Amino acid sequence: VQLQASGGGSVQVGGSLRLSCAASGMVFRLSDMGWFRQVPGKERMLVAHITFGGTPGYAAPVDHRFIVTRDNAKSMMWLQMNNLKPEDSGLYFCNNMNVARRGPWGKGTQVTVSS
Repeated sequence: VQLQASGGGSVQVGGSLRLSCAASGMVFRLSDMGWFRQVPGKERMLVAHITFGGTPGYAAPVDHRFIVTRDNAKSMMWLQMNNLKPEDSGLYFCNNMNVARRGPWGKGTQVTVSS
C-alpha cells in the first residue's frame, strides 16, 4: 500500500488549499478513507473522512469549511480547505479508515496558515 498526500503550502488566514491523496496497492474503491492532521507534540487526529460510496464526514472545527471528495476510478481523494485558520496548520496525511487495513503514513504534506 502506498498513500501519497500532496498540495500543502503556506497561506494566510482566510486562504484556501486543495490537498490530494494518491493511493495504490489497495482496493481503494471499497475503502473508507480519511484525512488526518498531526501537529508537534499531539496525536494525529481525524479531520475528514469519506466512505467508499462518497458520503463525507467532518470534525466539528472544519465542518462547513473543508470538503472531501474522491474519484474511485482514479484512486484519488481530495480535501478542499477553505477559510483557513492558524489552527488548521499541521502535517496532513491520508489513510484507510479501517485501522486493520492502513498503509504506511508516508511523509504527509505540510499546511501552514499564518495570520
